[in-house]
Amino acid sequence: MVETFASVGAPDGYLTGKCLVAMPAMSDPRFVRSVIYICAHTSEGAMGLVVNRAIPDFSFVDLLEQLNIPATPRCQQIQVQFGGPVESQRGFVLHTADYIHEGTLVVDEAVALTATLEVLRDIAVGTGPSRTLMALGYAGWSPGQLDDELRRNVWLTVDADPELVFAPDLDAKYDLAMARMGIDPALLSSEGGHA
Repeated sequence: MVETFASVGAPDGYLTGKCLVAMPAMSDPRFVRSVIYICAHTSEGAMGLVVNRAIPDFSFVDLLEQLNIPATPRCQQIQVQFGGPVESQRGFVLHTADYIHEGTLVVDEAVALTATLEVLRDIAVGTGPSRTLMALGYAGWSPGQLDDELRRNVWLTVDADPELVFAPDLDAKYDLAMARMGIDPALLSSEGGHA
C-alpha cells in the first residue's frame, strides 16, 4: 500500500491537495493571478507549486541539455513553469500518481511530486507519468503563515482537479479556478474586511 501525505498525518483543516487562488488585491507581483497547487500543508508550514506561470525563454529541452539528459521530440511540448520564488534553481515535477518511484511524495490518490533526475529521464523517453507539470522553484510558508494569509483574505481555495493542475493553457487557469468557485473576479473587492 502506498501511503499518501494525507494518510500520514495531515489533519482536517490543512490544504494538502487543494489549490490556492490569488485574490485580485494580491500585492506581490510574483503571485498576481496565480493558482498554486498545495503539495504539503501541516503545522510545520506549507509548500506548493504555481501551476499557471511559464518561465519565458526557457524550455524543457534547455533544462535537459543543462543536465546532460538526451532530449527526444516529445520534449518540445513540455513547458517549464515558475513554481515559486523559493529555491528557483531546483526542479519539481508535479504529476499524476500513475508514476511512483523512490523519492516520490504521493500527495493524494491522483497527484504526486517527484524531484529526481530519474523522472526527467523517464519523461524524455516516454516512460514517465501520463500528465506532468515541470516547475523550477516553489512557494513556501513558515508555520502559521499560510493560515494567517487565508484569514487576511489573500487567497481563496478551490478543489484541485487534473484539468486545473495539468491543462496546457496556463492563461486560462486563473479564470477556470474562479469559475469553479462560481466567482466573477470583477465582482471581488480589492479590499479585505471583517464584519
